[in-house]
Amino acid sequence: MKSEDLQEMLEQNGELMVAVSEFDQPLELHLHDAEIGDETVRLRLTDGVLEFDVDEVTGAWQHTHSLADLGLE
Repeated sequence: MKSEDLQEMLEQNGELMVAVSEFDQPLELHLHDAEIGDETVRLRLTDGVLEFDVDEVTGAWQHTHSLADLGLE
């Protein structure tokens, strides 16, 4: 994926889920904790920083929650 596309999706939605080839689970990015550069994504976590190549992102989608997700249906 292109870094510009990821940045645009993040800014539009405020948060973003990304699939990264080197991780088994998708990662959640937020405007306040993610920096998307031309070649790398930097995610600030409570106990450190995770950095990976933009080229390793295999998919991205808007992160949403529903009433069912929260057990409130």
